[in-house]
Amino acid sequence: MVVSEQTEEIFARLPADSFDKDCPTRPVMAQVTSRWGALILAALTQGPMRFSRLQQHIGGISQKMLSQYLKSTVRYGLVERQVEPTVPPQVTYSLTPLGESLARQLCSLLSWLSTNTPELEAARERYDAAE
Repeated sequence: MVVSEQTEEIFARLPADSFDKDCPTRPVMAQVTSRWGALILAALTQGPMRFSRLQQHIGGISQKMLSQYLKSTVRYGLVERQVEPTVPPQVTYSLTPLGESLARQLCSLLSWLSTNTPELEAARERYDAAE
């Protein structure tokens, strides 16, 4: 396999410890690159949202999963949780500046996946047919 100079350059910029099993970025990476983590951060690029609106916007996510992922993203400083002192309390979630920076990258990944879905599906079908 031939690796392009651009790919080599990108790989060279990766921190060496990214591949170490004890790298401190791994827990964060696991959260934000998961299906739900990426979709939550991408959804919040549209602006602050309440829990119920986020759940409606992200098809298929359960309340439990949404709650877990929001808690994790708040914990890592990617999302801000703002509670309005009403009865019942209204909670709004929004991206922090750090979260906005990451969400832009994740949106690029989601865009790439959308653009390349036909080719990915065709490759999967060829593979499955050969099995």
